[in-house]
Amino acid sequence: MKSSAKKISLTSVDDLFSTEESRVDEQREKIVEIPLSELHPFKDHPFKVIDNEAMFDTAESIKQYGVLVPAIARPREDGGYELVSGHRRKRACELASLETMPVIIRNLDDDAATIIMVDSNLQRENILPSERAFAYKLKLSAMKRQAGRPAKENGSQVGNNLSGKKSSELLAEQTGESKNQIFRYIRLTELVPELLSMVDEKKIAFNPAVELSYLKSDEQLLLIDAMDTEQSTPSLSQAQRLKKFSAEGNCTLEAMCAIMSEEKKGEPDKVTLTGDKIKKYFPKNYTPQQMEATIIKLLEGWHKKRTQDQER
Repeated sequence: MKSSAKKISLTSVDDLFSTEESRVDEQREKIVEIPLSELHPFKDHPFKVIDNEAMFDTAESIKQYGVLVPAIARPREDGGYELVSGHRRKRACELASLETMPVIIRNLDDDAATIIMVDSNLQRENILPSERAFAYKLKLSAMKRQAGRPAKENGSQVGNNLSGKKSSELLAEQTGESKNQIFRYIRLTELVPELLSMVDEKKIAFNPAVELSYLKSDEQLLLIDAMDTEQSTPSLSQAQRLKKFSAEGNCTLEAMCAIMSEEKKGEPDKVTLTGDKIKKYFPKNYTPQQMEATIIKLLEGWHKKRTQDQER
């Protein structure tokens, strides 16, 4: 008779003495103190970590109270952990002379990690145009991949969700921006670093910068020379003409200098309220259309009251 011993599966000692509760507990996320030397920045992290006054204030707060909100990280194949959120907290810990910081370790794929990384930073009050541009680009790409790629990649990718909305529409709802404004921000990622820095520094306005993003990289570098020569930055109308010249193959240094040397006409007075400026005054679930309708209603009420006061 053949032995059936090889069919017997032995239970390990650990399994014999562990309970279902303890096994479930092992699967729960835990906050762990991780050495700062083992925490590495997220690949292509678009948000700047700057040693400014706010950073020094955070470091001082950590010295007094510790890190109140744990960072999130995921294991790296090469060892250590990749930070998903908490880059500024890590830097503040370094300035506070700490060696470890509390971290939640999560097993995340690239797309899920990218979305969490972007969302955790978009909550900040002050975000540079370049940061927002690359953040929107990274998150939209991740959302498209999560939804599944179509035969042809384009901005009309339909997300894998019950509403059947496009990924760009979902991102617009989540950020409070219009879909077109999101794509305009993403256009800024086509600027060479020198021009993009000028946008962050408010030397070039947002709308002209979007038009300039359609220039080829070598044309953008020539534009920098033209701006330096004429000591001027392009207005919206000038940027639109430069874009047209580029499309026609006529965007030479001489043409750029000629445009940049023009005396700019005084632009009419106007007030621009971006989503960034006003959305903090509304509930998070408000759409741009709801915000606009509410503002118009408030202005109409204010105007009516002002008229009545003048008639008294």
